[in-house]
Amino acid sequence: MENKKEMTAFCSSVGADERQPIQKCNNNFSIDSYSENGKNFEEMQRELLRNLDPSYLKTISMSDLYDTVYDSKLPLIEGLLYPGTYIFAGAPKLGKSFLIAQIAYHISTGTPLWNYAVRKGTVLYLALEDDYRRLQERLYRMFGMESTGNLYFSVSAGQLGRGLDEQLAGFVAEHDNTRLIIIDTLQKVRELGGDNYSYANDYQVITRLKSFADSNGICLLLVHHTRKQIADDKFDMISGTSGLLGAADGAFLLYKEKRTGNAATLEVSGRDQQDQKLYLLRNPETLMWDLKKTETELWREPPEPLLDEIAGRVMKDISFWEGSATELISLLAIEIQPNIITKKLNILSGRLYAEYGIRYKKERSHEGRKIQLWRDAAKTV
Repeated sequence: MENKKEMTAFCSSVGADERQPIQKCNNNFSIDSYSENGKNFEEMQRELLRNLDPSYLKTISMSDLYDTVYDSKLPLIEGLLYPGTYIFAGAPKLGKSFLIAQIAYHISTGTPLWNYAVRKGTVLYLALEDDYRRLQERLYRMFGMESTGNLYFSVSAGQLGRGLDEQLAGFVAEHDNTRLIIIDTLQKVRELGGDNYSYANDYQVITRLKSFADSNGICLLLVHHTRKQIADDKFDMISGTSGLLGAADGAFLLYKEKRTGNAATLEVSGRDQQDQKLYLLRNPETLMWDLKKTETELWREPPEPLLDEIAGRVMKDISFWEGSATELISLLAIEIQPNIITKKLNILSGRLYAEYGIRYKKERSHEGRKIQLWRDAAKTV
């Protein structure tokens, strides 16, 4: 992978904002690799002993943070759904399953959802409150004969700690392009126990699922129910304690003002995205949801001259470029220092790929530090 973290040879545990996959992290190291980073053998030994000490607090300086390239977090649905763990909540019999199937189908085919761009990938839908006959009828009513081989279903699965973990890991291993796994519903896979609804237990359940999603770079969408009580903050209506939402990366909340009507509101909130409110209208024939309007336009990051220059000048007519930071600067029409351009590209590599389809990598060899830029023909957003 081109955007692997380069600074550290040892794995760190996955936290709320880390992107380093657990099982993809490589603990192998060599003296040569440490020498390239300016570390001698004695420093290597000391660092190894520190990392093996469970009482040692692993830290990273701000300077090292800027010197590190992390995996970019590309959206599944632009502005709506990203890798991580999300809760999708709504009252029973409201049309959640139809909207979930709509999301699954669009991601599996790569077709835009309403006016939102979609990144194509394999989808697993655990429809644990359905059977295959009902699924077949629902999908035919929604999509007719337009089918896809990238959307998989199962109506039975194990529980957390009782087979589900291995089942999901096996599916991802078999389908390396997996982008989304839907669990409908969360309650069906929760471990049995007497303290299911404490804050600690709710937080632990989501954290466990989040660890799996983060380590595999996928999105887990957990379908859940809401309470009947009205709350000032709509997201407080999610059944269970605030531990569910506190541990998740985001949430969708679907609700109606009039239960018998075809109009509904979808509110979206997440750590790495803009909060949104979408007004939907259900087609009475296909039972699919159409977007009527949005409360606010999607916020766009301000233009970044460095990225514009790289895409429009350096990579305009070529698919690959390699050279030093000084050589790269000589091709640009902006003033920037060599040590600054590398740090900025470390930080902005995700935007460079997401907005222009250009990959970035830095290497250190006997010839010196090199920057590599190349276009990713497989990118679909």
